[in-house]
Amino acid sequence: MKKIFIVLMSIFLLASTACANGSRGIKSSDIGVLSDMKISIQITSDSGSHTLAATLADNSSAMAFYELLEKGPVTIKMTDYGNFEKVGPLGTKLPRNDTQITTQAGDIILYQGNQITIYYDSNSWNFTRLGKVDGVTQAELKKILGKGNVTAVFSVME
Repeated sequence: MKKIFIVLMSIFLLASTACANGSRGIKSSDIGVLSDMKISIQITSDSGSHTLAATLADNSSAMAFYELLEKGPVTIKMTDYGNFEKVGPLGTKLPRNDTQITTQAGDIILYQGNQITIYYDSNSWNFTRLGKVDGVTQAELKKILGKGNVTAVFSVME
């Protein structure tokens, strides 16, 4: 009787995991792979046009962001806030995974579930990390983002 119960519970757990993963369009073999997924960010600012690469975080928010970008590029008009970030409305809500963090230059953050920020300095708050810009220093990022408003086009890196 005990063996039958264990077998039935195992089948139930496997079936529920498959259903949960399938409902998000993600196969069980994809779990934990987001850190290898790359996106491109085309920044247009007063310093010109620049293309950046970023690596996504491994959480459900980054997964939802990537799935949004798979449907096509997302353009966000971003304004400067607090002399440490550029922020703009995403136009949709993503799941939040907020934790108390201190940002660093290059962090891509989901704020309040519907705004995207690119940090060029540090700030501490409850945020959801979506990813990190690859291979730029804080000084380079400040120059790329320039002063004032920017347009950022986020897309899946081919």
